[in-house]
Amino acid sequence: MKFYIYTLGCKVNAYESNVIKDKLINNGYIKSNENDADIYIINTCTVTNTSDNKSLKTIRRVVNKYKNKIVVAVGCMTQVNYSLLKGINVSIILGNSGKSKIVEYIEEFKKNKKPIIKVDNIMDKGFEDMCLNNFDKTRAFVKIEDGCENYCSYCIIPYARGKVRSKDPKVVIEEIKSLVKCGHKEVVLTGIHTGHYGADLKDYSFSKLLKEIVKIKGLKRLRISSIEITELDDEFMEVLKNSKVLVDHMHIPLQSGSDKILKLMNRKYDKKYFIERIEKLRSIRPLISITTDVIVGFPGEDESLFKETIETIKKIKFSKIHVFPFSLRKGTKAEDLDNKVDDVTKKNRVKELINISKNLEIEYFNKFINKTVEFLPEVYKDGFIIGHTGNYLQIKSVGTIKDLNTFKTVKIEKLEYPYLIGK
Repeated sequence: MKFYIYTLGCKVNAYESNVIKDKLINNGYIKSNENDADIYIINTCTVTNTSDNKSLKTIRRVVNKYKNKIVVAVGCMTQVNYSLLKGINVSIILGNSGKSKIVEYIEEFKKNKKPIIKVDNIMDKGFEDMCLNNFDKTRAFVKIEDGCENYCSYCIIPYARGKVRSKDPKVVIEEIKSLVKCGHKEVVLTGIHTGHYGADLKDYSFSKLLKEIVKIKGLKRLRISSIEITELDDEFMEVLKNSKVLVDHMHIPLQSGSDKILKLMNRKYDKKYFIERIEKLRSIRPLISITTDVIVGFPGEDESLFKETIETIKKIKFSKIHVFPFSLRKGTKAEDLDNKVDDVTKKNRVKELINISKNLEIEYFNKFINKTVEFLPEVYKDGFIIGHTGNYLQIKSVGTIKDLNTFKTVKIEKLEYPYLIGK
């Protein structure tokens, strides 16, 4: 039988969709295009109400368009609110546990022809081991953690993903060793709250895991998908100082540059603490690329508080900002906050921050003009090889397809946004 997967939402969902794909292929199923499948799997997202609506719309469209096919809905939306699917002819409904058993559920449905609903209490679940070996040779993702207990006032994810659960450190190490042995040059550690890895383990932490990973022979680059500023403790700084395997790039969510808004968001730091830890990072790695997430239009964010966020951003000098307009999520504490910001204002603020982000990005790029850098080519197109440095500069250089997945050293000649042109 043939299958097709729709993936909505984050990189963790993308990782888990690949796990599902692997499971199906290893059991004799065939990956197909969208119009020629027997099984349709929708891996849903619920981070905002818009995400819920998009997930629901995709499921309805698939059910209506591909009648008499097996339709499977899994993921965050189904975990939090699978009742939304009432009356829709979905064959199998799974939450955020049991994704690695999807073949068993499909086989059961094929045999009995009866709908299956398997949405367990996510708070009672341990870590569900998953691993992948089907990446290209450039970059491999390793999911080391699931769940979040931060309970930011705007976020539904702790209810969709449950408590922090960590993959066994020995399993993580063996998985990465296997990936390196297969020729992977770079490993990206990912999770829902990656830096909180180890919170459920005895006498273990994320920094201790990093110390073990950077010792793996043959691993050239270790990247962290995202980490909170509060997790950049002294032990982490020591790893950063002592190992060049950990790349010159950190994605650290700010969310707001206003202390008042940070408190309303239930974030665990103020801007003074954030700035001090960034300064500590840069004292170790002066040219490190620091990217971030910012939410604009949070309830109570008036013009003066938005300007405060801009001032904070310019002071920190991020190399790139991912900007999101606040989207109300039912069931979160932010739902009850007063002083909502209108959509037009949010749209204008998003546009302003995106412009600031581009200027900061160009400012960071310009630091590398006439400098020699090492990059890993990932794509060959029209006589050029394109790839990233450790600090995630996107490099474009004349090359051949044989250059892919081989570290190359180039001198940066000029900026042609979004590329730095190297020779």
